[in-house]
Formats: sequence, structure tokens, C-alpha cells
Amino acid sequence: MMDGERQNTAAWVAQVWISFLVALGLTLAGTVLLPVDWWARGYLVMGELFLVGSTFTLAKTTRDEHEARLFRNRLAKAKSEKLLKDFEVTT
Repeated sequence: MMDGERQNTAAWVAQVWISFLVALGLTLAGTVLLPVDWWARGYLVMGELFLVGSTFTLAKTTRDEHEARLFRNRLAKAKSEKLLKDFEVTT
């Protein structure tokens, strides 16, 4: 594990997945059990599934952007340290 990286515990990962699955299941069950026509239920279920997909995409993109910034910061820091070492050697 590199400096500054965090590792999630198995309990946390399990809690996240369980809460996601319970929320999705109960939302879909509530939608299916609504006293409306089948086309209205289908429309709501489609919307919920698109929302879940978009949420995963947003979370992945946000994580990727964060990791890219961290990597760029490490590169910039390494370049700065190299420049400082080079400067100290020449002075």
C-alpha cells in the first residue's frame, strides 16, 4: 500500500453492497406493487434502472478524476524535488 492510500475493510464493503441492494430491491418492489397500470410501472422501473447506471458512472468518473489529480500532484512534487536537488548541487 502506497503512502496516503486507504484500504476499505471487508465489513465496510459488505455494508455498502447490502445497503445498495436493499434500497434498490425495496424501491423496485414498491414500484411494482403500486396500484397503477403496467406501462406506468414499466416507466418507473426503467427510470430507476437508468438512475442506478448513471450513479455508478458518476461515482467511477469522480473516483478516476480524484486519482488522476493525486497522480499529477505526485508527479509535480517529484519534479519539484528533483529541481530542488539539482539546484542545491549547483549552488
